Amino acid sequence: MNPSFKQLQQQLSQIVIGQDAIVEGLLIALLAEGHVILEGVPGTAKTLIVKLLATLISADFRRIQLTPDVLPADILGTNIFDFNSKSFTLSKGPIFTQILLADEINRTPPKTQAALLEAMEERQVTLDGKTIALSKLFWTIATQNPLEFEGTYPLPEAQLDRFLLKLVVSYPGKAAEQQMLHNILSGFEPRDLKQMPLEPVITVDQVLEARQQVRRIRVEGQVLDYLLELVMASRQQTELMLGASPRAAVGWLRAAQAHAWLAARDFVTPDDVKTIAAPLLQHRLILKPEAQLDGVSMDQVIQTLLTRVPVPR
Repeated sequence: MNPSFKQLQQQLSQIVIGQDAIVEGLLIALLAEGHVILEGVPGTAKTLIVKLLATLISADFRRIQLTPDVLPADILGTNIFDFNSKSFTLSKGPIFTQILLADEINRTPPKTQAALLEAMEERQVTLDGKTIALSKLFWTIATQNPLEFEGTYPLPEAQLDRFLLKLVVSYPGKAAEQQMLHNILSGFEPRDLKQMPLEPVITVDQVLEARQQVRRIRVEGQVLDYLLELVMASRQQTELMLGASPRAAVGWLRAAQAHAWLAARDFVTPDDVKTIAAPLLQHRLILKPEAQLDGVSMDQVIQTLLTRVPVPR
């Protein structure tokens, strides 16, 4: 792994205390070119960690607060007629950035969700018949509140599948929260990062180069077969109505390569595949109604899947 990425990981973990797993998950998704859902109750530093990450890799950052009245044009932009030049000029929306934070994505209507997710999948925007490419880095992180469902529009399965990982942000432990309070008393102001002596530790070009290195991480035949067996087994799980898609299989492969790269290895192991399983599968699999009535959890299903498929030696 590039030493700069190690420094990036350390700085994020030092500022956003007690969320090491979230930091690692975000870096894996960034390297694997996959978008992320961050799910957590308010006040767990979801926005802060994304803003910090954008600052530390010197990337452009835009945030959209999604509400029921947000329209596709509010995200994508629109062509405005200029009376002086007698021509239309494109007024670009916030999607024309490198890192996009779509806050509370399930609070905006399906039409707006679809416009955002189309750009995520195609890495381009079409306005009035003209196609405009987005940044090579373009990366979307969407947040969700797991507690408040009134007035929300849950993402359908086909759209959820376009997110590589779902990372659940939990409360920090007592020691981590104590350190956080000490930092506040020492003058740390999370709402004003400009006051902090933060310097980028890596450039966007280095991120793009690292993505190419990740794609060159070796995957032996046995490990690839193991990953495929897990995907196929998910489609045959008796507790599931919907298993992992081919898109999930591709994303799983890329994420496992990214996990290996972060561990400074040039090959993927079965443990890389297993470690990524929960955040990669939990938003894609659908439990059967009878399994839900029996109290079966998605975590139990994923653990059963990993137990049933033999690990290659």
